[in-house]
Amino acid sequence: MSFEIARSGINAVNASLETISNNIANSGTYGFKSSRTNFSSMYADSHPTGVEVGSISQSIQSAGGLFNTGRGMDAMIQGRGFFAVKDSDGQTVFTRVGLFDVDKDGNVIDSLGRKAQGYAAVLDANGRPVPGAGLGAFGDLRVNAGTIPAQASDVLTYNGNLSADWTVPALAPFDKDDSRSYNSSVTSVVYDSLGTKHSVTQYFVKTGVGSVNAYYSFDGAAPAGVGATMNFDGQGQLTAVPAVTLNAAPGNGAAPIAMRFDYTSTTQFAGDTTTRTNESNGYAAGTLTGTSLSEDGSLVANYSNGEKQTVGTIALATFANENALKPISDTSWTSTIDSGVALYSRPGAGTASKLSAGALEQSNVDVTGELVSLMSAQRNYQANTKLISTENDMMQALMQAV
Repeated sequence: MSFEIARSGINAVNASLETISNNIANSGTYGFKSSRTNFSSMYADSHPTGVEVGSISQSIQSAGGLFNTGRGMDAMIQGRGFFAVKDSDGQTVFTRVGLFDVDKDGNVIDSLGRKAQGYAAVLDANGRPVPGAGLGAFGDLRVNAGTIPAQASDVLTYNGNLSADWTVPALAPFDKDDSRSYNSSVTSVVYDSLGTKHSVTQYFVKTGVGSVNAYYSFDGAAPAGVGATMNFDGQGQLTAVPAVTLNAAPGNGAAPIAMRFDYTSTTQFAGDTTTRTNESNGYAAGTLTGTSLSEDGSLVANYSNGEKQTVGTIALATFANENALKPISDTSWTSTIDSGVALYSRPGAGTASKLSAGALEQSNVDVTGELVSLMSAQRNYQANTKLISTENDMMQALMQAV
């Protein structure tokens, strides 16, 4: 019986050595989670029969270190959660390795070519992502690798301070070619439906206490009368935001422009005339130049025209019992009955953690601790082999005595 007990001890130590060696071998593997072999005693009719491997536990909840890569499509999960990726067989597996890229077909893939799972962007009638519209359909995460069409400007936002120190111009009526007939001017860039740039110049003329008229010139043409009238109260605030639209025909085959001016937050205080915001919402056509992931999982596409669009959101999967996930090759896991089904959400929502963009999770293996465990396993192995040797010597002595 002593032989069998010692043999069970050697087998158990061998299993522990496999776990330790696997941990050490993967100490430099991104997203790897170390394991530990747990022993259990064996008895038969109250008589000890040795030891066996009771279980192998994973340290999934122990985070690895953060390794900054500076690469836009790299992402590290700060706490709970797994990236969901679909392999070539259509099986969804889970990984902590956030090393992603976009293939030639626009699919977001990991370093092994598996398709990342996430939420598509909600699109408007023109096929453009709608900012703040929430999450779209769940599935393979994709990026439109082609050209985004031009968007005509339909809102020009301007706000600033129109100085209360202005005096009514001595020269009247207003003439855009004579600076003595107006107090200030500002030029904005707008786009037509073909993506062609145009200039819109606003001329501000003080007409009385707390009252300013705005005239608009499109591509240098003479303004067609007063565009807007702004009235300010004794606190320098607009009494009402004027509702005004500039209608213009580009003359290059593009659709007519109908652009609303937004003067919200414009003030009239003493001092300098300043401009805080002067921008339109249009842009020229652009081609995809790169992609990046944000801490909330947003997949941001960058285009050659300077535009950035959120074209999707990568999903994170969480489980009721993460430690029951089954580890497989390629630093991945599959769900089991004990782990429960995957619950998907965007990073930072529910029990899923936010991402660290431009970073990867390092292995959580403590090499020093593994070496200590290795020495302990070596002593246990030697003790069990010594037991077998001693038992063998005793049996030989017994046989010789007989």
